[in-house]
Amino acid sequence: MKTIRIGSGAGYSGDRIEPAVELVEKGDIAYLCFECLAERTIAIGQQAKLVNPAAGYDALLEARMRAVLPQAKARGIKIITNMGAANPQAGAAKIAEVARDLGITGLKIAAVAGDDVLAALLARDVTITETGAPISTMKGAVVSANAYLGVAPIVEALAAGADVVITGRVADPALFLAPLIHEFGWALDDWDRLGKGTAVGHLLECAGQVTGGYFADPGVKDVADLARLGFPIADVAEDGSFVITKVAGSGGRVTPATCSEQILYEIHDPTTYLTPDVIADFSAITLVEDGFDRVRVAAATGRPRPDTLKVSVGYKDGFIGEGQMSYAGTGAVERGRLALRIVEERLKLTGVKTTELRFDLIGVDSIHGPVITERAAAPHEVRIRVTGRTDTLAEAVRIGNEVETLYTNGPAGGGGAWKVARPVVAMLSALLPRDAVVASVELIEV
Repeated sequence: MKTIRIGSGAGYSGDRIEPAVELVEKGDIAYLCFECLAERTIAIGQQAKLVNPAAGYDALLEARMRAVLPQAKARGIKIITNMGAANPQAGAAKIAEVARDLGITGLKIAAVAGDDVLAALLARDVTITETGAPISTMKGAVVSANAYLGVAPIVEALAAGADVVITGRVADPALFLAPLIHEFGWALDDWDRLGKGTAVGHLLECAGQVTGGYFADPGVKDVADLARLGFPIADVAEDGSFVITKVAGSGGRVTPATCSEQILYEIHDPTTYLTPDVIADFSAITLVEDGFDRVRVAAATGRPRPDTLKVSVGYKDGFIGEGQMSYAGTGAVERGRLALRIVEERLKLTGVKTTELRFDLIGVDSIHGPVITERAAAPHEVRIRVTGRTDTLAEAVRIGNEVETLYTNGPAGGGGAWKVARPVVAMLSALLPRDAVVASVELIEV
């Protein structure tokens, strides 16, 4: 039975680059997929594109391509990535520039566009899922609207001979499902196989999470050599069965336990995992050890895809101001609490206008709150954090400034002050009929 070997080169935008190089050099893979796009990432990219029409793609695109492109081309490894973010066409042009600079010829690069649906959303005045209100009520706050595309345009690009496919917003598993459809000739309504291929994508999409990275918990779930964590590989057969593994000798582990945690990651209902291509069902999935660092996966399935596509809507949601400072030694917690009380009073005295405020002692109550932590032993060092949401940048700046003034205005022993004020790009969602979203594929040859 024919098999295809796919490697995961990244699990998020800022991920390590060396494991992808290792996959190209030692993984014996046919495809290398970089999953680098989060919901807020693309909204931020849209803002960058407004300032510079040649911007909006992933900041590490050039570095990643320089690291893997020569060996990938030499070995016939195809690359698929969503590093195009808000501007896949500009991303494709950058890849072509890198290829020329490296002396690479005979390379075909495909840019998948069409996920930017802001105009369609506004024209139809669609309802925002979380609020139930029409998008028109948000007036000028919306900065982006990107639909989750499926596999079809990526498959089209591969059929056209693309060596590198760069997309904007597509569903994460689609990056890995598309080459399976292309190589095996699966029908786009073969729901069982598409469900199985979606399981492949879901296990690979977060890279080092499934090879023991996020799984690791010293003394509970020990994982060796995390500084050299290897990224995962899937050996996929034509019937949709597959094995998850990694490069021999790389750090980390692949076990049924690491795979189980990743299967459950971001899955609200294992019977109904909604994607643009299929409603996947992971409820009966089996994970069986198939040798050292090898897990055989079977019994995922699927049923007909949804009638609509999810859209991530980015919008301006005010500003956040933040300030931090550390206290150490005897009485650190007491001095930290006094510092927070001082800042709280100062913000009232000076009339700083906020819509939300938080006062935290990092290491004491910033995560679990005071009820759980009040019985714990007092630490010997703490860091205060004051965070506030405001309507203007000027007001946000004042929050960090008040924390910084603790340096000389007490209490004693404060140090390491840090402050920041930034705009907030928040996310909501909407649904669009499929016929309102038209994907396209543009080719560049080097």
